[in-house]
Amino acid sequence: MSESSGPRDAEHGPTGVAHNARVWNYWLGGKDYYDVDGQVGDHVTGMYPIIGEVARADRAFLGRAVTHLAGEAGIRQFLDIGTGLPTVDNTHEVAQRIAPESRIVYVDNDPTVLLHANALLTSSPKGVTDYIEADAHDPDTILRAAGRTLDFDRPVAVMMLGILNFVLDTEEARSIVERLVAAVPSGSYLVLTHPTVELGGEANTEAMRFWNENATPPITARTRAEVAGFFEALELLDPGIVSCSHWRPEATSGSTDEPQVVPQFGAVARKP
Repeated sequence: MSESSGPRDAEHGPTGVAHNARVWNYWLGGKDYYDVDGQVGDHVTGMYPIIGEVARADRAFLGRAVTHLAGEAGIRQFLDIGTGLPTVDNTHEVAQRIAPESRIVYVDNDPTVLLHANALLTSSPKGVTDYIEADAHDPDTILRAAGRTLDFDRPVAVMMLGILNFVLDTEEARSIVERLVAAVPSGSYLVLTHPTVELGGEANTEAMRFWNENATPPITARTRAEVAGFFEALELLDPGIVSCSHWRPEATSGSTDEPQVVPQFGAVARKP
């Protein structure tokens, strides 16, 4: 996608409103965004200078979590909800690098992501990838469609990175997670990241207000206690609910130095 400020129709792209998937791509250094996305992204960065670090830390967390699950945990099925635009080391690339037979289902409801979905379907010959156009607010539709590719009698890693923050009502968000977790068997995992105004993220409050007035979809932060509510009845893996940059950073860096704390919680938990 080339950068453009011109309006487009609802089926194929923006009409002058910044969208999270494209702005996130902008913060990650990608090319799949429009002028309006870059403008909003720059304004948010001015208000909240570490947002680019948050985006990169979230992406790096994905790589470490999937590496652990496909490797040591032996998971071969991944349900990635709120996929976002394809970038480097997507879930299927990380998983299939370790276990080529892995099966991955991506879920998003952004038309821009749909346009680029072919980049998510480059599975290894032994594995499978699929893309579902569906809304995270509708877990039953997601589960029905994912059942074409995934075997829900075998463990599944349910991945919800930076998606529950778009479900503004916390009880509804918990209900969505509970429905998804209930559908997968013992030995499955929940992988989650979520923005917070804790961990030094107080400056994000005004940035989120600006976002909600100028971009879509609207977003909310949550506390550690609220994020912990998503993991009820699950077994959190060490080190628990932490800044996503601090979730097993040594797994990729090989360094014992503490990385920068970013105000984005990350956690992985197992269904007993």
